[in-house]
Amino acid sequence: MKWYMPIVALGLIVAASLSPSPGYAQTAPYDSRLNALAEVLGSVHYLRNLCIEPSNQWRDEMSQMLAVERPDPIRRSRLVASFNRGYRSFASVYVTCTDQARDAADRYAKRGADLAAEIDSRYAQ
Repeated sequence: MKWYMPIVALGLIVAASLSPSPGYAQTAPYDSRLNALAEVLGSVHYLRNLCIEPSNQWRDEMSQMLAVERPDPIRRSRLVASFNRGYRSFASVYVTCTDQARDAADRYAKRGADLAAEIDSRYAQ
């Protein structure tokens, strides 16, 4: 496990805790970044399962983000669609693990950590 993996998990919890209160419009200024993070989680979920070790770690991270974020049905469907898009984009390219797939997994995990840190630093109060 790379050093930045726990950062992604921490960032998900921080990002999810920033969700708007019920009764307000169910959008947040960080939604585009949160969707990007969901897509990264889907990508890493596919690639890590293909190359490293079968695990639900990244799907569980996504589930945890949804549980804490408590998005309305439209936001939830967007986040789930982003996760699935990330998963499918690599599933359509890599059917066996290659050096490129391993590199992509590492790059995307780093990108997820960067997104989580950005959401935390820009939007946490």
